[in-house]
Amino acid sequence: MVNHLAIIMDGNGRWAEERGLTRSDGHKAGARQIGVAARAAIKAGIKYLTLYAFSTENWKRPKDEVAVLMGLISEFAKSELPNMMRDGVRLRTIGRTADLPLAARTALEFAIKQTEKNDTLTINIALSYGGRAEIVDAVNKIIAEKRTAPIDEKEFVNYLYAPDIPDPDLLIRTSGELRLSNFLLWELSYSELYVTNTYWPDFDENTLAEALASFGSRKRRFGGLNKK
Repeated sequence: MVNHLAIIMDGNGRWAEERGLTRSDGHKAGARQIGVAARAAIKAGIKYLTLYAFSTENWKRPKDEVAVLMGLISEFAKSELPNMMRDGVRLRTIGRTADLPLAARTALEFAIKQTEKNDTLTINIALSYGGRAEIVDAVNKIIAEKRTAPIDEKEFVNYLYAPDIPDPDLLIRTSGELRLSNFLLWELSYSELYVTNTYWPDFDENTLAEALASFGSRKRRFGGLNKK
């Protein structure tokens, strides 16, 4: 059973190019697909859905493309709020979200506050996120506490962005790319990986079902012999 699903949402640009559309059109289609994925996750009994929406490296993209993406973040938080309230979805974010424009932060903060008591599904959106940055930020928190005692892995987790959310059981990457792209480097240590050639704007309940079927056929040992 998948309790926590993480997805690297990839392929918006290629999806658009193959249809003679702009990259912005691809990002808009990808943003709309978040709601589709959320409803599919709820139907599958998944409790946590972490989506890689904007990385720390994505700030290097052309300014007009970044502006479109930031606008889509605000639009998503506003337009999807009624659906999240209806479906019992709680919204959260991870990453260096202070780097986001004020409009995006304000829309997100409002949606996060409004949905904080919902408990059917938690959508955790990674924004201005990098796995290495998360680990560095955790180390800097520890340094700021002026700790002198050694710290173990169990304690270290408490300094990550979302220590109360369990590690992902399954990571799906769309568009066929075979890399982690600096996503949840700590949390994915024992996650199962599934890659689909489907572009993110085409991700649907059937795509998720294929990934979950693959997951269900695997034995998870976590470095041991008996665990499943």
